[in-house]
Amino acid sequence: MGKVYISAKALLEDLDIDAVVPPRNTKETLEIGTKFSPETACLPLKILMGNYIQSIEKGAEAVVITGSCGPCRFGYYGVVQEQILRDLGYDIEILMLDPPKSKEDCKYFIDRLVKITGPRKVGDVVKYSWQAYMVNKACDELYEIALDKRPRELIKGSTDRLLHDFEMNIPKVRGSKATMKLIRDYGDKIKNLDEQDGFKPLNLGLVGEIYTLIEPFVNINIEQKLGNLGVRVYKNLTADKWVRNHIVPDIRFRIHEKRILKEGKPYLGLCIGGHAWQTVAHSVNYAKEGLDGIIQIMPFGCMPEIVAKSILPSVSRDKDIPIMTLVVDEMTGEGGYNTRLEAFVDLMSNKKEENSLNARALSRY
Repeated sequence: MGKVYISAKALLEDLDIDAVVPPRNTKETLEIGTKFSPETACLPLKILMGNYIQSIEKGAEAVVITGSCGPCRFGYYGVVQEQILRDLGYDIEILMLDPPKSKEDCKYFIDRLVKITGPRKVGDVVKYSWQAYMVNKACDELYEIALDKRPRELIKGSTDRLLHDFEMNIPKVRGSKATMKLIRDYGDKIKNLDEQDGFKPLNLGLVGEIYTLIEPFVNINIEQKLGNLGVRVYKNLTADKWVRNHIVPDIRFRIHEKRILKEGKPYLGLCIGGHAWQTVAHSVNYAKEGLDGIIQIMPFGCMPEIVAKSILPSVSRDKDIPIMTLVVDEMTGEGGYNTRLEAFVDLMSNKKEENSLNARALSRY
């Protein structure tokens, strides 16, 4: 899922556990996953199946996956996928880390952790987990720098070339300290790229289901495409934000998120699974902050996001902000996808110019 593998790899290496990183997601990954997954399964499940099989072929003996609860089908992934792998003859264990809700759940959760980490001191596990959290945070900050630099860069493609070099160097480093140094080095390189004089990008909020927001192959590199069209992208969900909201006790961030969820209450006031509530609430917040447009991106058949999709036209009308939904699956064609993005960017640009003209006209009276 995007660059989450970087912090996971660093954590496992700190714990002296061999981390098998699957190949980057490609059409081959999707074809493998689609072949062995239920036809009606959502796209993330299919991609993950491809990841597992490619990892097993590289020597993986176990898979660790977080769990979930509520209407989103993610909570069933581990169970379904393990059975599929068993039916295919793969001798592999999927270790599911479900959020503990009771004492029994806590015991099960700890047993799973011990099975993953082995008989190590609790203090060491906590220490290395914290270091991995900091790697995850720094990695998301690196890509946030890229989101800001890409539409402004003087030489087009400079940011993406540096990010590509960064990823090519990840397999060459081991552990959180070396990984952190690499992240900071490339963050400085991207910051120092030359920018266009006086260029002001359009500002767009990207919302939707977390996997499709974070994984570039699935969203067909939407951040890169929009950045190259002169758009500064803001994402309401990242791996770091998810961790700070659900695992690390970041009180300030959680208060901030609750405030945003409250803003969306007139449209959707409760969790219905997945990230639909966040999709609607952050869309309202992005409109309030004066962004030029919003794009919702979701996998085909995602039940919570389908509900959010039905609500967003009301947000668009009430808040006077363009909103478009992009649905992705294994049949999504890049040509039509690019055309829709380009048309939406034109729409945002025209609307911004119209609003500017109206504001100047009103200032004369």
